[in-house]
Amino acid sequence: MAQNTTYDASSITVLEGLEAVRKRPGMYIGSVSTKGLNHLIYEIVDNAVDEHLAGYCSKITVILEKDGSATVSDNGRGIPVGMHEKGISAERLVFTTLHAGGKFDNNAYKTSGGLHGVGSSVVNALSKHLTVRVKDGKNVYEDTYEYGNPTTELVNGLLPVVGRTRETGTTISFLPDDTIFDKTRFKEDDIKSRLHETTYLNPALTIHFEDCRGTEPEILDYHEPEGIVGFIKDMNKSCEAVTDVISFQGESDGISVEGAFQYINEFHENVLGFCNNIYNAEGGTHLTGFKTQFTTIINSYARELNILKEKDQNFTGPDVRNGMTAVISIKHPDPRFEGQTKTKLDNQDAAKVVAKVVGEELTRFFDRNLETLKAVIGCAEKAAKIRKTEERAKTNMLTKQKFSFDSNGKLANCESKDASKCEIFIVEGDSAGGSAKMARNRMYQAILPIRGKILNVEKASIDKVLANAEIKTMINAFGCGFSEGYGNDFDITKLRYDKIIIMADADVDGAHISTLLLTLFYRFMPELIFEGHVYIAMPPLYKAMPSRGAEEYLYDDKALERYRKRHKGPFHLQRYKGLGEMDAQQLWETTLDPETRMLKLVEIEDARMASEVTEMLMGTEVPPRRAFIYRNATDAELDI
Repeated sequence: MAQNTTYDASSITVLEGLEAVRKRPGMYIGSVSTKGLNHLIYEIVDNAVDEHLAGYCSKITVILEKDGSATVSDNGRGIPVGMHEKGISAERLVFTTLHAGGKFDNNAYKTSGGLHGVGSSVVNALSKHLTVRVKDGKNVYEDTYEYGNPTTELVNGLLPVVGRTRETGTTISFLPDDTIFDKTRFKEDDIKSRLHETTYLNPALTIHFEDCRGTEPEILDYHEPEGIVGFIKDMNKSCEAVTDVISFQGESDGISVEGAFQYINEFHENVLGFCNNIYNAEGGTHLTGFKTQFTTIINSYARELNILKEKDQNFTGPDVRNGMTAVISIKHPDPRFEGQTKTKLDNQDAAKVVAKVVGEELTRFFDRNLETLKAVIGCAEKAAKIRKTEERAKTNMLTKQKFSFDSNGKLANCESKDASKCEIFIVEGDSAGGSAKMARNRMYQAILPIRGKILNVEKASIDKVLANAEIKTMINAFGCGFSEGYGNDFDITKLRYDKIIIMADADVDGAHISTLLLTLFYRFMPELIFEGHVYIAMPPLYKAMPSRGAEEYLYDDKALERYRKRHKGPFHLQRYKGLGEMDAQQLWETTLDPETRMLKLVEIEDARMASEVTEMLMGTEVPPRRAFIYRNATDAELDI
C-alpha cells in the first residue's frame, strides 16, 4: 500500500509567515460559531487522512476531553521533526507558519485534502494551548504552544526527546481560545457524522471516537469496508428503494473517480460531492460533470427505447435525478477550491474526467441491466409530469396581479433598492407586525406579517405548497424564485434582501413557526441558508426595571437567574408573552436596532444530517420523531 516517496524535513515548503489569523479567523475556518470550532478538528483529521491516502496510516483517534480540549492521533509517519533549511525543526515551521506543509508538490503526497498548508498553523493560532507529540519509530518528540506561540525550548533548533518508542504517528491536543469563538463546546453529532463520512470514503481506514465530557464516556469505532456503496445504503435505510445501489469507478489524466447512486421513492435528489475526502457543500465541477453526462445518457436511452418520441422534449437534469441519492468522490492531484473551507471545487478538468468515466461505465452498466435503466427512466417520466404541473401552477401564481411584489398589501417594503443593505423581517401576527412597521428603519427594513402557522412543506404536495397564500407572498417578496428541484429557476443574485430575519414569539408556538419557516427555506430555497442570509431574531423574555439603576432586557431564564444573583435591590419584572405586547420603541430596542439586537445566523454544517433531521421532525412518521425528542430533551437549546 505504501508508496516509495520521501517525507522528511526537505518536504516542507514555506510560503509566508503566520499573520492575521487571530484577527480574521473567518477567512480561514469560515466562522467563529460552532461550525468554525468543529472545523479545527476537521483540519487536523484531514491531515491524518492525507497520510492514509499516501499509504501510511490505518487508524485515527479523535477524543473530546473533559476539559473542553480535543486530541487527534494517527499512526502515520509522524510530522517531520528534522532540521529544515530555515534553521529550525520542520514541525515548528508547520505549526507557526502559514502555507508551510508537505502538500505543495507531489513528492510526499499524490493527493491531499489539506492543500493550502494552513490547517495546523491556524488551529494553533486559534488555541489557548496546543501540544504536539511525534513518534518516528525511535523517539517521542514534544512541542507546546500558547495562543500560537511556542513555549518549548528547542535544542540546537530541534525538538526535545521525551521518550522512546517503536511506533510512528502524530498526536495533537488543543484547547480552543474562548476569546475568539462564540462557544467552545464541540458539537459531537456533527463531528461523529463527519468522521463516519470519512470512513465511507476510505474503506481501509478505521476512526476511533471518544467523547469524555459526559458522566459516561461515549466510545465509537467507524469502519466501513463497503465504502460509498455502504454510504448510500445508510442514507436510504429508511426509504423505499426503486433500484439497487449502482457503483462505478475509473481514472483518467491522473484523476480517479468513484461514484455510487440509488433511486428511492421520494421526490427530491441528494447528490453529494467530495474531492480528496473533503465534502464540497456547494458542489463544483465534478458534480457538474456527473449531472450533465448522466442527463445526456438517460435522454439518449429514452429515445433509443422510444420512451421519448420525436416531438417530446428531453428530460431536464432535475427530472432524471428525481429520487436519486448519489455520492461522487474524486481524487485530484492539484485541486482548486473556492476558499479555505473547500466548499466548492473549481477544476475544469474534473468535469471532463468525471463525464468521461460516467459515460463509459454507466453505458456499459445500462446496456447489461435494462430493467434498472427502465426504472430510472420511469422516475424521470414521473418527475417530468410533476414539473409540468408545477410550471402551470407557478405561472398562474406569478401572473396573478394580487400576488405581484409591489402590490402585495401585506408587505411594508423598505425604500432602499440596495439589497446588500436591506433586510426583511417575517413577523407572526398583525399586532406585532403593526408595532414592527412603526418601529422599523423605513430606509432599510421591510416588514412582512404572516398569519398563524404556515403550511408544513415536508408533508404537503407541491401544488398545495404553491397554492398557499403565505408562501406565495414570501416567494414574491424575496424575488429569487424556487430552488432546482422545484422548477429550476432559483437565482440567488435576484434576492432583494441581505438578511431574512424570522421574528417569532419566544414560546413554543413561536418556535414551531420558526421551524416551519426554516423547513420551507431548507427544502425550497436552501441557498438562502447556505449563503448566510437567514437569521432568527432573539426577542427578550423579560424586562427588569429596578428602583435604582438602568432597566435591562433579559433574553431567557438563565439571564434572569444571573440578574437576580447580581442585583441586590428590589426590581419590577415585566414578562413578555409575545412580540405583540411590546410597543414600537421596545421592539426597536430589543429586536430591530442593529446596534443592540440579538440575531442567530442559521447555519447547516452537515447537509445529509440536516435533511434526515428535517424529515424526521416535520415528516409523517411519529415514532422516530418521538424518539429524537426524548433523546435530545435535555439538550434542547437551539444551536443554529
